[in-house]
Amino acid sequence: MQPSFHPAYLDLLDNGLLEDRIRQAQKLLSPCTLCPNNCQADRAGGKVGLCRTGMLARVHGWCAHPGEEAVISGWNGSGTIFFSGCNLRCVFCQNFDVSQGKGDQEMSAQAIAAGLLELQSKGCHNINLVSPSHVVPQILEALRFAALAGLRLPLVYNTGGYDSIETLRLLDGVVDIYMPDMKYADAAAARRYSQVKNYPSINRAAVREMHRQVGNLQVNAAGLAERGLLVRHLVLPHSLAGTLQVARFLVEEISPDTAVNIMDQYRPVHQAGNHPALNRPVTAAEMQSALQSAQKAGLKAIMN
Repeated sequence: MQPSFHPAYLDLLDNGLLEDRIRQAQKLLSPCTLCPNNCQADRAGGKVGLCRTGMLARVHGWCAHPGEEAVISGWNGSGTIFFSGCNLRCVFCQNFDVSQGKGDQEMSAQAIAAGLLELQSKGCHNINLVSPSHVVPQILEALRFAALAGLRLPLVYNTGGYDSIETLRLLDGVVDIYMPDMKYADAAAARRYSQVKNYPSINRAAVREMHRQVGNLQVNAAGLAERGLLVRHLVLPHSLAGTLQVARFLVEEISPDTAVNIMDQYRPVHQAGNHPALNRPVTAAEMQSALQSAQKAGLKAIMN
């Protein structure tokens, strides 16, 4: 990160609006409407939502992560904090030990803030919030403590892409880099394999809002992302992810220059073995077909 970088959230902190965003986000906890599941759980009153999280965020851990996209990990790593629980229930979750973790520690906002500052002290290039959709109020509160104590890194919102527009608007001027998944083009596949309703329409609306806030990905002279949208799309067996349709949406409704990582990391883990269509890795031919589909649709900034 260049010394001149100015994270978006500092302006909100300086004018007092960050505290207002925290209050607005906390109101969404009871009944909980933070994400499109709209589960209505009284999380502020001690109940847990479909995300298996109550009033306090549960944290699996944090580290300087070297394995993200090069523009995110750089040479010192991305300061990644893994939140436990998830508002999706993907049968093939590649990080199921985190998303399904039940014994992970509940942490106060002050404790999370200390973790963010520790990551900064290690020389990480950014703060990478993994699975943040169900803990936005807790993140905002921790961010306030951390920023007051000297946090100056860009924020990466690393999400499964099932995000509420109301919640995303509370992050306008807070998040510097949005890194959503676009998992499916077909609602029936999303219902079957991630157990959520209307994923494509909700996901596309969320990506539109993210792009409205931050625009296309901007990379500095050192090769590090500082602001913008970076979409992740995991190729699934039998073209279940709908790569061509996702790519067309991005080209036609977002931008042909949208940065997209078309990922070949799929492995049949977690409960994938119970689903014949998912019970094998993606073939080289399927991966090549997905890349060709994205190129045919007109995407110009494909990562792989």
